[in-house]
Amino acid sequence: MATLREAVAGDESAVALVHVRSWQAGYRGLIADDRLDALDPAQRAQRYRFADRDPRAPRTILAVEGRRIVGFATWGLSRVDGQTGAEVLGLYVDPDHWGRGVGSLLHDAVITALRQWPVASAHLWVLEGNRRAQRFYFQRGWRLDGASRRATVWGARVSLWRLSRRLEDEPRDR
Repeated sequence: MATLREAVAGDESAVALVHVRSWQAGYRGLIADDRLDALDPAQRAQRYRFADRDPRAPRTILAVEGRRIVGFATWGLSRVDGQTGAEVLGLYVDPDHWGRGVGSLLHDAVITALRQWPVASAHLWVLEGNRRAQRFYFQRGWRLDGASRRATVWGARVSLWRLSRRLEDEPRDR
């Protein structure tokens, strides 16, 4: 069973590997194979700043089994429609650990952390067509809020849908 801990300096490469592997498995058929196959964990690792202790910086928690990082979630403050809110910036689980409760463990920990912040709601973005992620979040009380956007992520042009939820609400459909 996975346990949780805060990400610290030195975790960057292992987190990047989980990130890349989850993209390569989860986005196959949604993003061109050549783009997914070209993803480089070493390049991704350079973007993480787990040593940053600024209270306004995004926070990341890790799901670990033994010494192996098997998932992570990152969240932070954002501006939505002129209001300060919270954003789940990413929640990824290594594909070898899908269906084992790791994503739920991470999600519940993020919601618990966000409920300590002075915000009433949170949002996140999902790749259009990513039915697995949509189902996961819908089961936990997230709903499409009508916002969408186009973005370039790791060199791929994608469409994203925004999901939102109130933080005091209990998840439905679970």
